[in-house]
Amino acid sequence: MKPVVFILNGPNLNLLGLREPAVYGSATLADVEARARTVGEGLGLEIETRQSNHEGDLVDWIQEARTAAQGVVLNAGAYSHTSIAIVDAIRAAGVPVIEVHISNIHARERFRHHSYVSAVAAGVIVGCGIDGYEFALQALARRITPLELETISV
Repeated sequence: MKPVVFILNGPNLNLLGLREPAVYGSATLADVEARARTVGEGLGLEIETRQSNHEGDLVDWIQEARTAAQGVVLNAGAYSHTSIAIVDAIRAAGVPVIEVHISNIHARERFRHHSYVSAVAAGVIVGCGIDGYEFALQALARRITPLELETISV
């Protein structure tokens, strides 16, 4: 059975491709999800994608990951900068979470510079566009199914 990874997207990410394409690009959420499934398959992962504009849904899904997934890729959107509830859910879940932001939050408005999620994430990827999801899956695959090192004889 393949390890399961949840890809969770927060508020307004359902508008990818329409909302501020100069910032977020032209790819839609469906494009991101399809690419993630392809990348995940290549890494031996089963990918489950979800999106909600509601903080409580994200909290519920992170809690669900505790027993249903081996890792989470999380783009909490604006909730990254405001949600202690999401932070608490990540702490309780006990699975690695890689935080992803399509844009470089540090080059944007000042209120976006701080992410509460970053403090509890296993890794943070910002400003790489939708490639960030692929990078996050690669990082999780290494954490979930560590490569065995070959013993080199001399």
